[in-house]
Amino acid sequence: MTDATSSSMPAVTPVPGKSSLMTQDARTRKRNAAEARFKAYGIIAIAAGMLMLLILVFNIISRGTGAFQQTFVTMEVELLEEKLDKNGNRDPADLAKVSTFGYAPLLRTAFEAKVAERGIATELEPKAMAGILSAGAAAQLRDFVLADPARIGTTVEFEFLASSRVDGYLKDRVSRDSIANDKNISAEQLDFVDQLIELGVVEKRFNLAFITGADSSDARPEAAGMGVSMLGSLFMMLVVLALALPIGVAASIYLEEFAPKNWLTDIIEVNISNLAAVPSIVFGILGLAVFINYMHLPTSAPLVGGLVLTLMTLPTIIISTRASLKAVPPSIRDAALGVGASKMQSVFHHVLPLAAPGILTGTIIGLAQALGETAPLLLIGMVGFIASNPPDSIASGLLDPNSAMPAQIYEWAKRADPAFYERAWGGIIILLLFLITMNTIAVILRRRFERRW
Repeated sequence: MTDATSSSMPAVTPVPGKSSLMTQDARTRKRNAAEARFKAYGIIAIAAGMLMLLILVFNIISRGTGAFQQTFVTMEVELLEEKLDKNGNRDPADLAKVSTFGYAPLLRTAFEAKVAERGIATELEPKAMAGILSAGAAAQLRDFVLADPARIGTTVEFEFLASSRVDGYLKDRVSRDSIANDKNISAEQLDFVDQLIELGVVEKRFNLAFITGADSSDARPEAAGMGVSMLGSLFMMLVVLALALPIGVAASIYLEEFAPKNWLTDIIEVNISNLAAVPSIVFGILGLAVFINYMHLPTSAPLVGGLVLTLMTLPTIIISTRASLKAVPPSIRDAALGVGASKMQSVFHHVLPLAAPGILTGTIIGLAQALGETAPLLLIGMVGFIASNPPDSIASGLLDPNSAMPAQIYEWAKRADPAFYERAWGGIIILLLFLITMNTIAVILRRRFERRW
């Protein structure tokens, strides 16, 4: 029976033109090759981007780390009474009459004593020896004496900043060949510096004043710091946060949850999207015209800078907040309304808390973008030489003239002395650390409060 049945079945013959599913035809091979090429192109693009990023990071770090180190000269200076207080009464008014020129001879005498004490062989005059110090060394002496007149008549050890040329020599930025036509330093002075290095009088170490100090004049690049401009950026960010966050969130909630869908809201939405793409310098021109020329707010004040950056940041916050609100499932709203909640309650008790991670992320990213803006600050004058002490109150911090980190970096990059250029790279490192920190906080907050449906 089985044999009869099997013999009666027709034989299976291959159909002409058909191939096995396990065998790739020419068309399949071509498609697979195209996919492989596309993957290779993607890997090459990622590798090229990472390479450019590494080159950028390497250049920033290699050129900017020198700003965090500075060369110091340790000297014992005798505060001669006959030079500083001829009357001997320690009257602050009389002491203040002695200018920095009156303290310069003390530095020369200190170098003469050091050469005699250590047996240093040099043919330099005392004035040339003192020339390895920063131009602010005499002012440092004067400030010390005015702050503590009782030390007059004693010998005090000081740590002075070396000049920018000496500092560059220890950082390999200045060589003997490069100073052939330099009037600020000579080969004999560099020989003198070499001997002081061997004696431990001149050394290079971490420079905290770069992080905490203020800007300096063109004659003292070694004393320039980022501290005051960092405070200026801080006060600007406080203004942006206090204004942009509530205004941006309120506008987003209204447009997304309450506003009727008509031609007017369409125009508003289109203009918000357009404002997000407007160049930042346009906001600077607007701030100059409105806040300074019309409202007569103080020039170079962080308050004005914060107002300008608020206008620039608002579209970014509104767009990101609306996207966060839109990402909340409609079922959340329907469930709230279904149990008797009002529209206001459903938004503020249910939708807004669920959208908070996205709102915080968009806000921090907007603040980070504002922190790095330079063009608007240039137009409102936040590029002046600010060498003041830290503000003593919030009002003075908002209204007193100040600079900001990106504007300070721009100013240093413009100056001729290579020491300022090095500090510009160092300022970029500090600014990038702030930006990385803010973006890291945004990621952490999003991961911490994010909910999945």
